[in-house]
Amino acid sequence: MQKTMIVTGGGRGIGAAVARLAASQGYAVCVNYLRNAQAADALVREIAESGGKAIAVQADVGIQAQAARLFEAVDAQLGTADVLVNNAGLLGSRLVAEMDEDELDRVFRANVYSMFFCSREAVRRMSTRLGGKGGAIVNLSSVASRLGGLAGGSHYAATKGAIDSFSLALAKEVGAEGIRVNAVRPGLIRTDIHAVHGGPDKLEALGRTTPLGRTGTAEEVAQTVLWLASPQASYVHSAVLDVAGGR
Repeated sequence: MQKTMIVTGGGRGIGAAVARLAASQGYAVCVNYLRNAQAADALVREIAESGGKAIAVQADVGIQAQAARLFEAVDAQLGTADVLVNNAGLLGSRLVAEMDEDELDRVFRANVYSMFFCSREAVRRMSTRLGGKGGAIVNLSSVASRLGGLAGGSHYAATKGAIDSFSLALAKEVGAEGIRVNAVRPGLIRTDIHAVHGGPDKLEALGRTTPLGRTGTAEEVAQTVLWLASPQASYVHSAVLDVAGGR
């Protein structure tokens, strides 16, 4: 039977690359998005034109009721999710001396709350203890969790540290319930999320300082995500894998 994958923040960048690759490998894909319906709908059409199956569902997954609504939509339209990719998130650019509650709430809700709420919904459906058939959860972290991120990105780096820790903790909770949990830590990846920190020129300059001497692509991250979700990674659990060119 066709498996189903939910990709949060799936309309652009790494999320879109994951959705495309998943569809090419036979998954029915839910592309979750927050605001950019045009990008999400275009991706769904692209997948359909290539013979795949996909839907786009708008939801702010940093709000628990909307995260629940996302999963209910997938249940109704595609069937119970087999794989959750917690990719939704955003960067921030503000020094600690200038930080306020609204900025912290914005970044933590997008990056951390969303992961908790979506993982909760996934576990409720996947857990063999609760009547499910198992599944896989892959969380998108960042090497910022161990490097501290770029200037003005302390809150972003902190959220990614939280993702690393959450991934390890959740893996201990649900491993015996048929759910594998892993995380991927991308490094300097060519996506438009980096516009807040100087754009592509600065990104490419930083990429040349890595041991591989270049930035990475969203497709390279997607390959790792799909491997972690696959039977080929059946004994990989509680791993945090860097896709960062040695950085």
